[in-house]
Amino acid sequence: MSKKSSDKKGDKKSRGPRVSNRRARFDYEILEKVECGLELLGTEVKSLRDGNASLEGAFARIRGDEVYLSGANIVEYKQAVGTLQHDPLRDRKLLLHRRQIHKLQTHVLQKGHTLIPLALYFKAGWAKCELGIAVGKRSYDKRRSIQDRQQKRDIDREIRRSR
Repeated sequence: MSKKSSDKKGDKKSRGPRVSNRRARFDYEILEKVECGLELLGTEVKSLRDGNASLEGAFARIRGDEVYLSGANIVEYKQAVGTLQHDPLRDRKLLLHRRQIHKLQTHVLQKGHTLIPLALYFKAGWAKCELGIAVGKRSYDKRRSIQDRQQKRDIDREIRRSR
């Protein structure tokens, strides 16, 4: 009997909302991406499934042999009792293998490199975070990105008109 396509281990389909950090792609040049697990409390999971999260101003930090997500805002779950609520801005542990953490650490030790969360999403029922090893863009790099994006829009517009 054949397996369904959604049963595959490498399935990229995710359920639930995807909270992305669009500003990070504008402010930073992403050198490499890493997918990691996210250690959450029960009310954080429910709130994230509702899409109530923001990665604006968030970053990842390596402390010892562990990686933490700092500055991410997962809003309190409205239906939970006050005593069961979580702190919206608490540091959350990211789940990575030791080798991956060591590799990230070597990148971060280089001048100008930082770890930026690019997205929070669910994959096969597990909360995932996409981390990017990033280097800050200069203002002229940003102008170039804006110019390239505008040229792509103009080309797409002309293609649609010609049809």
